Amino acid sequence: MEEVPALGDALPLVATDPRWIGIALADLDAVHADHLHCERKAAQSALSLIRSYPQHADLVTAMARLAHDETRHVVQVSQLMSRRGQPASYDFGDDYAAALRELIRKGEPQRLLDRLLVFAIIEGRSAERLGLLAGALDDPKSRELYASLATAEVRHRDIFLSLARDAAPQTWRSRAAELAALEAGILQNRTVVARIH
Repeated sequence: MEEVPALGDALPLVATDPRWIGIALADLDAVHADHLHCERKAAQSALSLIRSYPQHADLVTAMARLAHDETRHVVQVSQLMSRRGQPASYDFGDDYAAALRELIRKGEPQRLLDRLLVFAIIEGRSAERLGLLAGALDDPKSRELYASLATAEVRHRDIFLSLARDAAPQTWRSRAAELAALEAGILQNRTVVARIH
């Protein structure tokens, strides 16, 4: 796979509320159940971009690979839950992702840019929280899994950012900063819960 540039500085996400890790560790079953669905939805989001923009060959290739990665993560999280004797549960939706999707502009080419940047934000937030879990879990196998998943999510964030840069070279950085600030507002107005987002 070709090298993805490190573009994370273009997406200045605020730090997660320090209370989150304690709340997450107190209900790991809820975190794992949510994480399974997050990985599934990430694969679906990548495939939805292929459906919407089949004429963008670079995007199609990148999203096909990313969807493959995310599907593998579904398997890994499912195996973690099986080791813990935890059955999967129903997906009750994600108000965080829904609030971010509301920020996506309707007309093209702004819609493509915003979709790429919103997905980058979700991947960036996931990377941060998976990294926090990796640093706090007792079980070495779980720690190792979450550290590797956090690294993968950083790479995915940067794939979305590089596609955003290619889609709108003049405006992608200012729009990324704008959406990051709006994401901070979304987090500020939410209850801290035992979920990845």
